Amino acid sequence: MMYNPEKLRIKDQRMKPFIDADEIWDILNKSKSSPERVREVIAKSLDKNRLTLEETAVLINTTDPELVEEIKEGARKLKEKIYGERIVLFAPLYVGNYCINNCQYCGFKSMNKDLIRKTLTKEELINEVTHLEDDGHKRLILVYGEHPTYSPEYIADTVRTVYSVKSKNGEIRRVNINAAPLDVDGFRVVKSAGIGTYQIFQETYHPEAYAKVHLGGVKRNYEWRLTALDRAQEAGIDDVGLGALLGIYDWRFEVMGLLRHVNHFEAAYNVGPHTISFPRIKDASSLNISKDYLVNDEDFVKLVAILRLAVPYTGLILTAREPAHVRDQILKFGISQIDGGTNIQLGGYAEKSRENQNLNKEQFQINDTRTLAEIMDELIKTDYIPSFCTACYRKGRTGEHFMEFSIPGFIKNYCTPNAILTLAEYLEDYASEETKKKGYELIDKKIKGLSSDIKVDALKERLEKVKAGQRDLHF
Repeated sequence: MMYNPEKLRIKDQRMKPFIDADEIWDILNKSKSSPERVREVIAKSLDKNRLTLEETAVLINTTDPELVEEIKEGARKLKEKIYGERIVLFAPLYVGNYCINNCQYCGFKSMNKDLIRKTLTKEELINEVTHLEDDGHKRLILVYGEHPTYSPEYIADTVRTVYSVKSKNGEIRRVNINAAPLDVDGFRVVKSAGIGTYQIFQETYHPEAYAKVHLGGVKRNYEWRLTALDRAQEAGIDDVGLGALLGIYDWRFEVMGLLRHVNHFEAAYNVGPHTISFPRIKDASSLNISKDYLVNDEDFVKLVAILRLAVPYTGLILTAREPAHVRDQILKFGISQIDGGTNIQLGGYAEKSRENQNLNKEQFQINDTRTLAEIMDELIKTDYIPSFCTACYRKGRTGEHFMEFSIPGFIKNYCTPNAILTLAEYLEDYASEETKKKGYELIDKKIKGLSSDIKVDALKERLEKVKAGQRDLHF
């Protein structure tokens, strides 16, 4: 794998802080955005090369409307080249909202006396998973507050419980985790349960801004959180997700911080993160944060396009924090994963409580309240392939092995056929007759457009087996 020169100085700096705020601002302030330079950077990315911090700063500093449109068009082309037209779907499942931290942007913060605290019982957890499976979900991310109750052993036990739930043809094939940082031994315990991605957000990469919004609890320790995913790697979890919460500090700095984090992983572990997330701050119970750095829709679209160009092989996640019209607009600029049918109330999936959200029962406000069925219909109508694929994780194509497939472009030969197979499962088991008809029309259309590298006959054979009742067929 080729590395950028800027990564060489952080080789072997495992589990050590790697963010230098002055350095990031120096790069941002010195990078110039002439039309020629912007187009050079876009062209480099379209050749499927990672961008340096300086090259990313060139795009960030671009304000000319025509050049910004070229950045977005470049991101659209790159997404099609690497990811095709598939969109992976998942659902968040909140297991417990007790928390010892006092984060000013979060409804779970320890000082919020209005929040209704709850941890799902095992029976309630099974009930939630059953309802999610009956809607068609195959991929979940379990979310926990940071509290002694949610120990590594507890997290591992909930993961095993989720995997054990089977309803009709439904099953959860990949359980990702969003939880507090652990030590290496704790990560090993969680890994033993067979998790997919372990996701931890730094929230903000700027140390001073971080201190201003984290006023109590273990989370006040910037460096412990920053190096959390290093400890996960040391424990053998090579599939990790990172993210920044946009609105705490300048979005330009946060994009650079995310890229520096990616550089660190590639230099220290020879692999990048599986996903990057970039949620914007939304309303929450007892919200107490300045509006100085809130990100508008125009800048949000731009930064997503820049991230797509900067890290071609990393999945980008766009959550239901965003309203439907924003999500539908941004999909084409590089998004690879979205959640669908989202409900973040504890026990909310079983209760079917979607409208009139009660922020005293949730971490933040959800703005895309469409059901999974509605989102599936919309994706199919707009020519995307909705995917519930989990094949790479279950076939061991993670970490360095994933990079071996993805960098040369081989991974697309697996992803598109597997996406089609999981869509067919959904159409057979959960879709309305109208959606089923449109879905198979889309499948036929996509198969005709597949490259010669893909075993089309084998795909068609497996599709017939899915129609005959077989499940979990994948390449």
